Amino acid sequence: MENAYAKIIERLGEDLEREGLKDTPKRAAKAMQFLTRGYQQSLEEVVNGALFPSDNSEMVLVKNIELYSMCEHHLLPFIGKAHVAYIPNGQVVGLSKIARIVDMFARRLQIQENMTKQIAEAIQEVTGAQGVGVVIEAKHMCMMMRGVEKQNGEMKTSMMLGTFRSNPATRNEFLSLVN
Repeated sequence: MENAYAKIIERLGEDLEREGLKDTPKRAAKAMQFLTRGYQQSLEEVVNGALFPSDNSEMVLVKNIELYSMCEHHLLPFIGKAHVAYIPNGQVVGLSKIARIVDMFARRLQIQENMTKQIAEAIQEVTGAQGVGVVIEAKHMCMMMRGVEKQNGEMKTSMMLGTFRSNPATRNEFLSLVN
C-alpha cells in the first residue's frame, strides 16, 4: 500500500524527497488501514458474548453514535451519526457493542444505504430482537469537496426490520425519539 501511495503522489507531480512528503506514503498507508479496520473484524469478535438475559420488551435506543466511513466510489470520507433501536426478545446486548457494530461496518469502503442495512441485520442477528430500526444521517465529502460541491446536503437512510416495519406505532415511536 505504501508503494501505491508513493506512485499516486509522484503522478500528481510531487517530489517524494520534499521534506513534507518523505514519510507520507507510509503515513497514508497506515491511515488507510486504520480507516478500513472493519475488514479485520467479525460480528462475533465485536459482540464477544456480551448478551444478557432480560425480560424487558420495550424499545432500547442508542442515539447519536458518531460514524466515520469512506465512500466506495471516490474513497472520500462521509461523516455522521447512527441511531439504533431494537425491541428485546429475552436478551439485550451490551450497550457499547451497538456502537462497535456501527463502527465495524462504517470502517469499510461503503455506501450509506448498504451500511444502514448491514447494521440493522447485524443487530437482528445478534439479539434475536422482535424488531430493529436504524437511521443514519451523514454528510458526504464526495458531494461537498467535488462534483456538485454542496456543503449543506445531508443524507438520511433508514432500515426497519420486524415490528419496526410491521407496526406503524413502533416505527413512529422510534422516529419521534430520534427526532
